Amino acid sequence: MLLIFGLRVYFRTIGQGTFHCQRCGGDRPYRLKSGRRWIHVFFIPVIPLGKAGEYVQCTECGTRYSSDVLALPTMAQMQAALPAGMRAAAVAMLLAGDQGASAARRRAIDAVRGAGVADYDDAAVDADLESAADPAAGSSIAERLDALAVQLAVPAREWFLAEIIRIGLADGALTESERQTAREIAGCLGMTPAQAVGVIALTEEGASAE
Repeated sequence: MLLIFGLRVYFRTIGQGTFHCQRCGGDRPYRLKSGRRWIHVFFIPVIPLGKAGEYVQCTECGTRYSSDVLALPTMAQMQAALPAGMRAAAVAMLLAGDQGASAARRRAIDAVRGAGVADYDDAAVDADLESAADPAAGSSIAERLDALAVQLAVPAREWFLAEIIRIGLADGALTESERQTAREIAGCLGMTPAQAVGVIALTEEGASAE
């Protein structure tokens, strides 16, 4: 018996890029495909019906994922997030205090170098300070810390915040502006106000004991 009419789902590519494929264990190209139901005649789609969902397919191994997987950072993004976040937060703390204080600048340079930017120096600090003062230049500190926060467990967020607080403490007690900046950075990292206050207090105690 010859089947003339039928119902079938057809998929088409609506996007592509790079994502982290869990099966491959690394960054791989993907295609984002969207499905639609069609009535077909002799297997030729003629009448479109409702949508049938989307999926992401790795072009290397062929594994299909929910489109939610695209919200996860790639390995390249994860590797870049810590240095970028540390630079942005360190500069924010310098701007909140005395950006010309040599002890604070040295502490900021050490923190950024420790985050993976081996050649970070005074000239780079000046460039970052100038860029941070220009609202039109690059992404905001909140955007950089949002990209970092999704990768950090709670202890790592506390460590990061403590590193930034030590920049403010390098040239003396925290000013109210520096304290407020620390609280704002904590918020960007997804920490509660209580967590922020606790980390600030512990870091101050540690600095006074040195």
